[in-house]
Amino acid sequence: MNQHTSNDSADRRVASENVASNIRNSGPRSCSACVWLATGLGVGFSPVAPGTLGALWGLPLTLAIHQAGQWYWQLPIIVAVCLVGVPISSAAARSLGEKDPSAVVLDEIASVPIVFLFVANLNATTLIVGFVLHRLFDVTKPPPIGRIERFPAGLGIMADDWMAGVYACAVLHVLLWIGPWQRIGG
Repeated sequence: MNQHTSNDSADRRVASENVASNIRNSGPRSCSACVWLATGLGVGFSPVAPGTLGALWGLPLTLAIHQAGQWYWQLPIIVAVCLVGVPISSAAARSLGEKDPSAVVLDEIASVPIVFLFVANLNATTLIVGFVLHRLFDVTKPPPIGRIERFPAGLGIMADDWMAGVYACAVLHVLLWIGPWQRIGG
């Protein structure tokens, strides 16, 4: 009976390894819906700056959310998008066989609207400055962003970008508040 249990365990392990190998070796054409969503419809597979390209997808999302009106309408939409991103990113990371694949850009897409929360008037300059700030904080990962990235699965993938969005939002509001930078918000 011990040998039978040992054989079943070995068979399950081999089957599991075969499935994992097939998932890792699958290209973008055979990916699941979660992978396509998490990679920004495939933008994340770009060999050049996938995070920056993914964050660009966050700008139309920002403009759409901004149409909701006041911050108290925008905030629940942003929270919902961010929370839905956790299981989607988890599933995509599992499918791609990595803890935090660079192809997963849903974290950038979902966190860009955070930057512009409480900004009354969006214009091209504000969008550019906010976008650059978001990328700066996402890439440099000042504390505690690096620690947050260690959270498990999709939460770790998404939460560090949320924090980068919060930092960028704070700096953008300071820039909008001080002297000559007031013009970027109006």
